[in-house]
Amino acid sequence: MQRKAYVPGVAALLAALLAGCTGSSGDGGTTDDANPGQAGTASAAAQPGKYRVLPEPCGAVGRGTLDSLLPGIKQLTDEEQRENAYAGEATLTYDTDRKVGCRWKVESTDATDHLLVDFERVVSYDTTVSDDTEAQQLFGTKEEAADLPEVASPSAASDVETGETGGTSTGSPTATPTDAASASAPATPSSTASPSPSGSSSPSSTTSATPTDLQPRLLDDLGDEAFLDDALGSSGSTAQQRTVTVAFRTSNVIVTIEYAEQPTTIGVAPDSKEMQDKARKLAAQLAEALAE
Repeated sequence: MQRKAYVPGVAALLAALLAGCTGSSGDGGTTDDANPGQAGTASAAAQPGKYRVLPEPCGAVGRGTLDSLLPGIKQLTDEEQRENAYAGEATLTYDTDRKVGCRWKVESTDATDHLLVDFERVVSYDTTVSDDTEAQQLFGTKEEAADLPEVASPSAASDVETGETGGTSTGSPTATPTDAASASAPATPSSTASPSPSGSSSPSSTTSATPTDLQPRLLDDLGDEAFLDDALGSSGSTAQQRTVTVAFRTSNVIVTIEYAEQPTTIGVAPDSKEMQDKARKLAAQLAEALAE
């Protein structure tokens, strides 16, 4: 009789143990299922950007380029002053791993020229957002702040030639007010008053309509994305200062060039095409150097 009472007790104990094992197995299964998910999340962490360091900004622009952008350097007769002009002045920064820059200012008999070159390395502190994506978002903000005309596009000049503007083909160069103004410019006295082949500007030549291919616009041949801005200050009682800005992004580095010129003669404005060509040439050189 005692043995019969013992057997059911053992059976109950075994049943309880089996139930416990089943529960543990279920809990363990849940934990095991969670681990692969966590591992998958970790493996999906965004990759760091291509660039870990920045170039030395005051040494990033060659002397030949500085001679072109800052003609006053050649007019300096004092050797020490000339060397200081070439050396430039580093901009104030608190983290040279993230942001560096250099500026130059040189006066000549015809104008005062300013040049600023700025490098910014973007780093994302969100493990799910890559450095490149963070840089792309920052560059988008910079482009938006430039407030480029809506008619601008990476292929604005070719669109005018082919008659294709924003997907609507009109076949006419007078599809936009800007184009119409440009087309009528040669017939006005102001645009024919100064045909100087030297590229020097005059008040009459700079007050005519700006050609479409010289307007602020996006650029499709520089870095991963780029834009150009061109602003002419009000004349007032002084000479007009023109500032050309070229900014581009390569991976997680954003490069900004600001090139400004103010003539010594009141009423004279710098030539837009000449300044844009010089700024874009420098930008191409910096982009090539980053790619090496």
